[in-house]
Amino acid sequence: MLTRRIAYGFLFTIAAASSAGISASQYAGQESREIKALSASEVTGLLAGNGMGFAKAAELNGYPGPAHVLELAQQLKLTEDQVARTQALHAQMETEAKAAGRSLVDAERELDALFGDRRVTPELLTSALGKIATFQAQAREAHLKAHLAQTELLSAEQIAQYIRLRGYAPGVEHPHHGDHHH
Repeated sequence: MLTRRIAYGFLFTIAAASSAGISASQYAGQESREIKALSASEVTGLLAGNGMGFAKAAELNGYPGPAHVLELAQQLKLTEDQVARTQALHAQMETEAKAAGRSLVDAERELDALFGDRRVTPELLTSALGKIATFQAQAREAHLKAHLAQTELLSAEQIAQYIRLRGYAPGVEHPHHGDHHH
């Protein structure tokens, strides 16, 4: 009987030890990040004003983005005026997105510091999250507004061609499955 208990205890210890390795958090290794909630590439993207999927609602519903329109200018047969207006639209979007991205990164850094310094309270948490939500909405709005304005600059035929070239048309082979990034 005692031998059985020892054997069961030994087996339980082995099972617990092996399951501990299996249950390691998907976040393991991220505790060394400067801002825990953002990877280095996310910080870089936000500071650069990149789309980071913020405009998916527009892009995937047939509202072209200025960065990709400029990339496809020749295939879309853009006029000189369309190119100039798209460049201006892209520059405006980038300026707005960079400013919002900088504010968002700073707000995430502040939230991280609240937890890191162990001074977070429910009130400070609510305030920090409100700032983060505002800046994230501003970054997203900069990109979505640009898609909306870009659509006004293109003909229906150019939009249809854009959709085909980007691989969104039904029956088109999609070479890049996954997230859309500007």
